[in-house]
Amino acid sequence: MAAGDLELVKLTKRYGGTTAVEAIDLRVPAGTYCCFLGPSGCGKSSTMRMIAGHEIASEGDIILGAQNITDLAPAQRGTAMMFQSYALFPHLTVLDNVAFSLKMKGISKEERYKKARALMDLVDLGRFETRMPAQLSGGQQQRVALARALVTDPGILLLDEPLSALDPFLRLRVRTELKRLQRELGISFLHVTHGQDEAMALADLVVIMKDGRIEQAGSPQDVFHRPATGFVARFMGGHNVLHLDGRPVSVRADRVRIGEGGEDARSLSGEVRGVEYGGATVTLVVHAADAGEITAVIPEEQFYAGPAELGETRSVHWSRRDEYVLQAA
Repeated sequence: MAAGDLELVKLTKRYGGTTAVEAIDLRVPAGTYCCFLGPSGCGKSSTMRMIAGHEIASEGDIILGAQNITDLAPAQRGTAMMFQSYALFPHLTVLDNVAFSLKMKGISKEERYKKARALMDLVDLGRFETRMPAQLSGGQQQRVALARALVTDPGILLLDEPLSALDPFLRLRVRTELKRLQRELGISFLHVTHGQDEAMALADLVVIMKDGRIEQAGSPQDVFHRPATGFVARFMGGHNVLHLDGRPVSVRADRVRIGEGGEDARSLSGEVRGVEYGGATVTLVVHAADAGEITAVIPEEQFYAGPAELGETRSVHWSRRDEYVLQAA
């Protein structure tokens, strides 16, 4: 199916008296890798399941390309979903797992096996076609599930926490593979995750949700360097959220340095309450009475040129150009 822009218009999901997703608007251009990010219960998985057709929207519209797909059955939407559990058929070979949906459509064995093998080659599974799922590693099972989702030529692939069950080394490898596949296929991938690093590494568009609403949607650079709210700044990590000059302000921790600054700097002093060595960097926490806790991430060489000790009173500073004014809560 040809790819198209995805548009969510006032999309809402209620479960009884509880609103899980509240009137969200979003446009995802065709060919975009989009990551939905947020804490548990923020509405990101409910949004994904409504797009897939596994949950019925309470209100609003889901438009893919020129078609309103809000009320269509999952198989009619031009979307495919890869589940966190993989849900492979244990009694079928890898080849038959990948080709299963084509078999259900009545496609001949020769044609469906040809299509399935092409997808298996794309995800480096060709040599495993006669194996059963139990004979595969977790990463290999995941690639089977990925090939099975792609075999129907979806306009959008939906991935619900696809890397959560993998160990850190394999997670990095599969992450690289997902990005490559998305670029080669040229379709949109919508990926739900809890992991900020995962979203930053993969996404063209990051959608951060809180309490059923979209807090901010933008490029990884936008949401990291220019968080819209204190929630986004804290959730993305690496930011101090401070109340300065009567306004909520974000300052990146890697912009904060020890000592008094120059003319354009803002300097504050307080008690050193944390010093953590992290190899290339040292993380320093200073409690300033007027601003609260300020975290500084300092290159190792700079820190040890004038180290700070727990309990000392020390000054920290940053350039006022590095302050970013947040929307009031």
